[in-house]
Amino acid sequence: MPEIPKKQKAQVIEKTGGPVEYKEIDVQQPGPDEVLVNIKYSGVCHTDLHAVNGDWPLPTKLPLVGGHEGAGIVVAKGDLVEDIEIGDHAGVKWINGSCLACSFCQQSDEPLCAKALLSGYTVDGTFQEYCIAKAAHVARLHKDIPLDAVAPVLCAGITVYKGLKESGARPGQTVAIVGAGGGLGSLAQQYAKAMGLRTIAIDTGEEKKKMCLEQLGSYAFVDFGTSKNVVKEVQEATEDGLGPHAVILVAVNEKPFQQAAEYVRPRGTVICIGLPAGAYLKAPVFESVIKMVKIKGSYVGNRKDTAEALDFYRRGVIKAPFKTIGLSELQKVYDMMHEGKIAGRYVVDTSK
Repeated sequence: MPEIPKKQKAQVIEKTGGPVEYKEIDVQQPGPDEVLVNIKYSGVCHTDLHAVNGDWPLPTKLPLVGGHEGAGIVVAKGDLVEDIEIGDHAGVKWINGSCLACSFCQQSDEPLCAKALLSGYTVDGTFQEYCIAKAAHVARLHKDIPLDAVAPVLCAGITVYKGLKESGARPGQTVAIVGAGGGLGSLAQQYAKAMGLRTIAIDTGEEKKKMCLEQLGSYAFVDFGTSKNVVKEVQEATEDGLGPHAVILVAVNEKPFQQAAEYVRPRGTVICIGLPAGAYLKAPVFESVIKMVKIKGSYVGNRKDTAEALDFYRRGVIKAPFKTIGLSELQKVYDMMHEGKIAGRYVVDTSK
């Protein structure tokens, strides 16, 4: 049995609005159906910043340890846990646990469970060295997967993969990814390519354009910052000029959510994933009706989606660009997010 300390380092939010405090806290013991995971690395997501700021109508627990993209090693487990062993590699993701008994859990929609526990939001998350999660919900990680590189896949990867599945887009069809240069967008382009889809990247700036076209597999880039007419440019980037079959919205501001229904093709699907604070969807009723446009929300993946998304990653078709920073420096990442200066994904090393 690995030796488990009584105390650990963690980043704690004491009050809504932050800042986070790097301090020593107790290591918790797992309950009968839980595991204790020694978190080695944790991705940093925009949701974590929303949790600090209290941006959403759903209240967080306080004090709170944020984070929901944690990869590490199982060091303790409850008496009822039989299908995961001490020493196994595991990922702690946004859905920390669910009831497994309601109608949603029974039909593999456990993210919709009314009793779902949310890592780094309603329960303590992965910005600590030792984290508790329900054994049924931790992601099973093969030991040949590097823990730092897989961390962003545990939320961002699973979430965009689920969104692409929900879009119904089929191999050979075109998907526009809005917010393509961010953490979610960079993964969405790669999953789309791996699923046989063609992608148009929508974002702004030369650095993001270069990354999307040269590294992430998109065949076209529309810069919303310099474009005179985004709707027209996106439609013109498709072969028949009618627009993409689906739009995946992972942007962090409101405006793109109000444009997408205008440039998606007839019978196309708009998938909303990003959650800008206080934002509303808007679509022209006339065009939406006569074009038979579908607008859907897509949340996070279930356990099967998780296994599939991780399998793509393990096969080497998904590369999650990331930069590593010590857990003690988490506030710096939040500051960059707040200023809109972040490109790609950050992963915190819990040992630093």
